[in-house]
Amino acid sequence: MQMFFEASSTVTLLFEFWSVNGPGGMFLSVVVVLLLTVFYEFLKVWSMVLVKRFEPLLDTSVPATCTTPPCSDSPVLKHTESTSSLPNSPSQVSLAPTENTTTPGLGTSTVERLLLHGVRTLLHIVQVVLGYMLMLCVMSYNVWIFLGVIVGSLLGYFIAYPLLGRYML
Repeated sequence: MQMFFEASSTVTLLFEFWSVNGPGGMFLSVVVVLLLTVFYEFLKVWSMVLVKRFEPLLDTSVPATCTTPPCSDSPVLKHTESTSSLPNSPSQVSLAPTENTTTPGLGTSTVERLLLHGVRTLLHIVQVVLGYMLMLCVMSYNVWIFLGVIVGSLLGYFIAYPLLGRYML
């Protein structure tokens, strides 16, 4: 196999049945690779959305924020903390108000955590397989396939990442 880029319209991609022997087949193959790359970028965004949206469900050790007095920035508690000989004593810490940090409408049951972990695992393996397939396409050393991956990545990033801001709220 050659180890340099060439601009021919003949290439075999990934599998023996994906053999390209003309300009029409090369155009179709470039479009397929481009769409696979756009899909890969959307998978990356979806993965980030899942992590951000369901982070409270997965992480039960998130410290609660204080929204009701007396809070740590309350003058009464500040005075108590400054005069206490044991500023981090269990009795003082236990008096700090806590709140429920779970997402409204979502319980933190083990089944829900396992289901979310399963979805994230499945998403990860699809991402890894698709990423390696795209890498192997580039390793065909065909300029047109390489450009299809580059343009697909550009389009995928351009389209998908603005959606990330919309769904992360």
